[in-house]
Amino acid sequence: MENVGNVLMQKYEFGKMLGQGNFAKVYHGRDINSGHNIAIKVIDKEKVLKVGLIDQTKREISVMGMVKHPNIVQLYEVLATKTKIYFAMEYAKGGELFDKVSKGRLKEDVARKYFQQLIGAVDFCHTRGVYHRDLKPENLLLDEYGNLKVTDFGLSAHASCTRLDGLLHTTCGTPAYVAPEVISRKGYDGAKADIWSCGVVLFVLLTGQLPFNDSNIIQMYKKISKADYKCPNWVPSEARRLLKRILDPNPVTRISMKKIMENSWFKKGLDTKQMEATMEKETPLVNADKPFFEPKKPDFTRVSSFNAFDIISLSSGFDLSGLFVGNDQRDEVKFTSTKPASDIISKMEEIATSLKMEVGVKKGWQLNFKRPSEGRNGPLSVGVEIFEIASNFHLVEVTKSCGDALEYQKILKNYIRPALQEIVWAWHGE
Repeated sequence: MENVGNVLMQKYEFGKMLGQGNFAKVYHGRDINSGHNIAIKVIDKEKVLKVGLIDQTKREISVMGMVKHPNIVQLYEVLATKTKIYFAMEYAKGGELFDKVSKGRLKEDVARKYFQQLIGAVDFCHTRGVYHRDLKPENLLLDEYGNLKVTDFGLSAHASCTRLDGLLHTTCGTPAYVAPEVISRKGYDGAKADIWSCGVVLFVLLTGQLPFNDSNIIQMYKKISKADYKCPNWVPSEARRLLKRILDPNPVTRISMKKIMENSWFKKGLDTKQMEATMEKETPLVNADKPFFEPKKPDFTRVSSFNAFDIISLSSGFDLSGLFVGNDQRDEVKFTSTKPASDIISKMEEIATSLKMEVGVKKGWQLNFKRPSEGRNGPLSVGVEIFEIASNFHLVEVTKSCGDALEYQKILKNYIRPALQEIVWAWHGE
């Protein structure tokens, strides 16, 4: 398969390998019927199954089928055999944008052109409910005409992936490019997080360096949390002002996509036709001699999974929340348990009943319970979510979704924590 000249299902001819990762390799290819150059991503199905990336692979296929845009790498077709999955994709002859910026900063008009195309593509994704979550120069390719193409949707999420609070909670991405709210693990708006990453990319394009860079990752996270960066004097004042509004550590006041596209510096030399260009949504791209993965019976007992980034960030050394709020003021507490997830849920429902709180929405291993009477800040609502770290070892997050903080701290201290003694193995941070 990996030898030059091999043909996939009498449709695509393989050329040289362009790059590889842990679970996939990318080859230069040719469509035999049309003669067009393509890229072929080859995924090892056994490796993907072994590390539990089935859902991620399926999501990448689904998302790429939804986002058809001139500045997004197009997925033409998905093929599969017993051992491999093949993505036939648009070929970006110009390679990674990273290769350009690694040689130094770009001219202002060139940097602005790439930024305009990036914003156009990412805004299009957001209108489809798709959040990329790993925007960086290595995931931005260039075609033969120098047009930018967003690629690698492996860490992307759809709006349907949000929790009961309407936010995403998976900590992922490349540390130097992630928004502060992603690191804080308190939930984040996928669109606002992508906007921050776009701002970091713009800074890199204009300066040839990262705004937040430190060999000590904790120090780097501290800089990110405060938006502590220095913009060189050669960066135009208009661009500096725009960067300040994008790299706002508060996602609520951070500039929106709409406002970015209305910005005077952004609009200079803008190709409005290209910004407005979109392609119609197409049907799922599936064509295989067998399904991607053998069908399995639904597993209704499965809890939310945890990745390595999540586990590392649970270390007290990586917990930055102490920089901003005391232990007795936090809206979220965590504990680990060796009990089955069903026992934990049952215990939480029992506690809610004893507190005369209504058990609200249940979604998988998430539940929410509310106090009917309204406090001074509205009805108290408490959310619970269980994550499986290993077999029979769970992490549980108990979060105040809304309501009065003092009331939450009171019931947490006097009722919830004492009632969980038989369930809790250890409270996080204690």
